Amino acid sequence: MGIALPGALAAKLAYPERRVLAVTGNAGFMMNSQEIETALRHNLALVVVIWNDSEYGLIKWHQERRFGRSGDISFTNPDFVKYAESFGAKGYRVESPGELIPTLGRAFNDDTVVVVDVPVDYGENMKLTEKLGQLVCTI
Repeated sequence: MGIALPGALAAKLAYPERRVLAVTGNAGFMMNSQEIETALRHNLALVVVIWNDSEYGLIKWHQERRFGRSGDISFTNPDFVKYAESFGAKGYRVESPGELIPTLGRAFNDDTVVVVDVPVDYGENMKLTEKLGQLVCTI
């Protein structure tokens, strides 16, 4: 957790001619989000996609699977668009699935540090886990 943005910085330094995309959850992003400043200071253009569920979604999923409940996993995030802009980066918020690809295209064309806030609902994880758990191999 927390490696996506620093890892993206390293990738861009190693391969400056390539497009770099960091994908992270909101909690992981907040662990090292100050590296936006580092990227801007070094003129490194990269895009950060934040899967935003306002909680530790993966931890919640595991807690619910194992214990049938979760605890102390929700928190409040800043407005990630304004947060990015406060560093001098660009920020976008995706409001629907159809906006993701066009927003990523725009973000890469901006040629700077761009944060893309994507709201997600991991509630489907438990439904999928339950469905997969009911599958039985007949071989």
